[in-house]
Amino acid sequence: MKVPNNLQIYLAAGSALLQTAQAATCNLKPSYSAPVVSNGWQAQLAATGLSSPRGIIFDSSGNLLVVQQGAGIIHLEFDDGGSTCLDVSKKTYLINSTSLNHGIALSADGKTLYASSSDTVYSWSYDASAVSVGDTNQTLITGMSNDDHTTRTLLMSAKESGILVVSRGSNSNIDLAAEDITTGHSQIRAFNVTNLTSISQPYDFKSAGRLLGWGLRNSVGVAEEPLTGGIYSVENSADGIDRDGVDIHQNNPGEEMNYHGFLNASTENQGGNYGYPYCFALWNTSIPDLGTMTVGSQFTLTQNATINDTFCAKERVSPRLTFQAHMAPLDIIFLPNGTEAFVTFHGSWDRTEPVGYKLSTIAFASGSPVAASDSLTAAVDIMANADTSKCPNQCFRPVGLALDSKDRVFMSSDATGEIYVLAKTVASATTSATTTGTGASPTTTKKSAGVKLKALSSTWAQLAWAVVALL
Repeated sequence: MKVPNNLQIYLAAGSALLQTAQAATCNLKPSYSAPVVSNGWQAQLAATGLSSPRGIIFDSSGNLLVVQQGAGIIHLEFDDGGSTCLDVSKKTYLINSTSLNHGIALSADGKTLYASSSDTVYSWSYDASAVSVGDTNQTLITGMSNDDHTTRTLLMSAKESGILVVSRGSNSNIDLAAEDITTGHSQIRAFNVTNLTSISQPYDFKSAGRLLGWGLRNSVGVAEEPLTGGIYSVENSADGIDRDGVDIHQNNPGEEMNYHGFLNASTENQGGNYGYPYCFALWNTSIPDLGTMTVGSQFTLTQNATINDTFCAKERVSPRLTFQAHMAPLDIIFLPNGTEAFVTFHGSWDRTEPVGYKLSTIAFASGSPVAASDSLTAAVDIMANADTSKCPNQCFRPVGLALDSKDRVFMSSDATGEIYVLAKTVASATTSATTTGTGASPTTTKKSAGVKLKALSSTWAQLAWAVVALL
């Protein structure tokens, strides 16, 4: 008996829907208190059991590449049940390396993979369809070895073809060598890697490339604003400081968001000194002898005739935004429409009450933050640990960020070996934030499940009528 075309269609649709419903179980739960998710968002664990995941990026096939610090790079494929419902369907060990520790980037065509150790940036040919890299790698940039702050963040420009941005932090908490521009300490530079075959020998970080900024203590997060192409970084500032002999380390200095101009021919807002190791951004203004300084003003630790608050204000570049001291921002990424930047705050160790340990969003418009430079509330929390007093041992610690083609936010947590996925919902902005076993909004989760079941029953109802028609 010949099966009608419409029945074939219903059978195929029903089978596909059943496979989708069955493929992703979305039942991973954290071993610590479930995160608190803000109104309008839901979150779910998508991967666990990883080894200190740091930088993450999606390849041209829509699969996730993850740098495991001290282990190498893995490739994750997901079964996608929609929204935040994803399960890892396949894990592939792409590069085994104990030296790779954080940075990762892909060329515009997706065929070249970049990753970094504490000293060196490497490249491999990459085939997203075959899930494979070339047998050999090429050394592109070297000369970045440090005793401290060993991550080397990588950013491939989407605006300027073949331009790779590299960030290098300081050699210690207060690294006086960073005052000397020739050391390459505490700098962000851009390198042209358009034609790898023409690079006869590796670039030396401290003397090659284009200087985007220096005096940047440890700018781990670097991003390109998608509308204008402006380069922004988020900086981890100093620990354990005092000012003129008075301990002010609990709430100062603030963490920074800095702006570094464009990667085109313009040099406006580029190549300046952002203060470190002598000048820092003010967060808490309740310290003596500040005068009229406000949040974000540059101040120095020890006043003398040469280095003082006036020098810092006039000769150093102030941040676009300043965040609570010691939250440790580690990544920044923009929505494609340029309206929001997401920032991970890894969390503090240098204050009595822990801060950070959360993912936040910052409103942008026309290529710049909406909030004023002295704002205390520019960063709005999306997902946070339920009880930071239990951090760092019993909470997630955000590191890397990546957006997929649906603008879902993927976030790595190195301390817990996890990947979270977050998605916007249609939840009312007036509804109170909720906590569940997975960090998802219960109302949204049930609604999503109800939609799937309704679609499933509808498909099989049509199938049943088609079978009756055959009788």
